[in-house]
Amino acid sequence: GAQESSRKMLRVALLAAAVASASAFSGLSALPRAQTRASAVSGMKMQDRSSAMPFLSRPPALDGTMAGDVGFDPLGFSNYFDLKWLREAELKHGRICMLGCLGFITQEKVQLPLPGFDNKLATEAFFTVPAGGLWQIFFTLGFIEVLSNNGKLTPGDMFIEGRAPGDLGFDPLGLSQDESALRRFELAELKHGRLAMIGLGGMLHQMLLTKQAPLEQLANFQPLST
Repeated sequence: GAQESSRKMLRVALLAAAVASASAFSGLSALPRAQTRASAVSGMKMQDRSSAMPFLSRPPALDGTMAGDVGFDPLGFSNYFDLKWLREAELKHGRICMLGCLGFITQEKVQLPLPGFDNKLATEAFFTVPAGGLWQIFFTLGFIEVLSNNGKLTPGDMFIEGRAPGDLGFDPLGLSQDESALRRFELAELKHGRLAMIGLGGMLHQMLLTKQAPLEQLANFQPLST
């Protein structure tokens, strides 16, 4: 009936959304290679298209030289802002969200034996933690931000000394000594950061709606009541 038809349409829409999202994590090698004259012409046309969203034109600044660049910029930020500055912001947000996802799960199982630190839900713990603790985090992050950039925080001066986006000189394991390995790690960090940003948003909404911590929700799934 009409209900079954609606369910089928919803499944198709979800599948299409999942395919579009997954394409943002695929490499440029996924593009078909030209084998004949006709396919060569088609390949040249595809170069002007975003590999992540083939129905849109590839932004001029996204030429594929940066790690993880698949031409995904539907809002055109790269047309107005410095690409290095945008990559710096993406990496920082990704790193924070990777730490945040770990923190959400850790907080559910381990809490400090102090008043105000016993709440398992991060969305509620923020309001029960003493204000002094929050200010410590705020000033520590601000200190790291200023120190890591030598006080240069704007797109115009952040990279004038040749620093690569996201490179803070922190490499205690010496992973950057191998150039090929460094390229793999750069792409891996970017992909993990992007997934963490999506995951953190999912965890936040899940906790707000279900009042359950992530692991508890996985073990005892409760659908939203209608």
